[in-house]
Amino acid sequence: MRRTLVLAALVTALPLTAAAQTKAITLPPDHAYGDLTPGPGVEVAQRACRSCHSTDYIVMQPRGDAKQWEAVVTKMIKVFGASISDEDAKAIVRYLSTAYGK
Repeated sequence: MRRTLVLAALVTALPLTAAAQTKAITLPPDHAYGDLTPGPGVEVAQRACRSCHSTDYIVMQPRGDAKQWEAVVTKMIKVFGASISDEDAKAIVRYLSTAYGK
């Protein structure tokens, strides 16, 4: 009986112990290929965009005008839930259309 109680206590405590542990994931650095082109707004783009994906994703996109980049930024906000203010979104679109425009 005592053995059963001890076993039951251990089984009950294991999930609580596992839930209390904090896990950290360290991602590898972006490849140099993904370095964003310097320019006005690059810091805003890095901060906002890298919270969800690598900068490789940006540099691999087809070149586009401001309208195309605005659609991409809007999709990131509305579809994927990116937390980007209207002001930052405009700065990101200006940066992307200048640095990665047609």
